[in-house]
Amino acid sequence: MPQVLPLAGDQALVSLMVIYFMVSVRFLALIFTASVFMLPSFPNQAKLWVSVMLSVIVTPLADVSIPTALLGDWVYVLLMTAREFLIGASIGFISSLPLYALQASGYVEGMVMGFNMMNMFDPLSSQQSSVLAQVKYFLAIWFFMRWNGHILLVRALAESLTLVPPGPGAWPGAGGVPWLDWLQRLFLMAMSLSLPVLGAVILADVGLGFVARTVPQMNVFVLGIPLKICVGFLVLLAIIPSAVDVMHAEVERAVEYALSGIYYWR
Repeated sequence: MPQVLPLAGDQALVSLMVIYFMVSVRFLALIFTASVFMLPSFPNQAKLWVSVMLSVIVTPLADVSIPTALLGDWVYVLLMTAREFLIGASIGFISSLPLYALQASGYVEGMVMGFNMMNMFDPLSSQQSSVLAQVKYFLAIWFFMRWNGHILLVRALAESLTLVPPGPGAWPGAGGVPWLDWLQRLFLMAMSLSLPVLGAVILADVGLGFVARTVPQMNVFVLGIPLKICVGFLVLLAIIPSAVDVMHAEVERAVEYALSGIYYWR
C-alpha cells in the first residue's frame, strides 16, 4: 500500500500566514490613521479588505521571514502584532501632518475672524468644528488625492517592509522617538499658514481703534465684525494658492519623516 508522507511544509505555511497577517495589520493601521482614508464614506469593512488586498500584493515583493520557533509563544505573536500596528499608525499620522497643519491654520483664522461663534458638524470626529478648518481640511484632502498622496503612502509602507521587516525586533523605548520635533513642525506650519490672515485682522483692529478714537459716535463693534470677515476672506483668497504650494512641498518631506521615525520601532 502507498505510504502517506507527512506534510513537510506545515511550518513554512504557518510562517507565511503570520507574515501576511503582520503586513495586513501594518496596512490596516495606516488606513485607520491616515487622514486621507478616514472619511466616513470609506466603511470599515472596505478598509479591512483593502488592507488584506494590499498585503497580498506587497508581501511577495519584500523578503521577510519570521523564525518558526518563535511562533509557538502567543505572547510574542501579540507583541509583534502591536509593533506592526504602531509602525503603520506612525506612518499614517506623521504623513498627515501637512493636512493637520492646514486644518489648524483654519482654526486660528476662524478664531481671529470671529467664526468660532458659528461651528459645523464634523463627520470625522462627530463633534462641532470651525467652518474654515473644515473647508481647508477637505481642500487639503482633495489636493492630497490630486497629487496621488494615497499612492505615496502605500509605497512608503511597502518601503518600510524593507527598512523594518516584520519579525523579531528590539524596541529602544519611546523616549527616543522625536515626537516633540514633529509636533513643533506641525505648529510652525500651521502658524506660517495663518500669519497673513492674522496680521491683516490685527491691522484692521488697529484701524478700528483709530476710528473709535476719532469718531466716538460710530459703533465700532458693529462695524468691526463684517470688516474683519471681509478682510480675512480677501487675504485668504490671496494666500490659498501659496498655502497649497507650501503643503505640496511638505507632503514628501512628511513621508520621509515617517519613514525615518519607524526606525524607533525596530
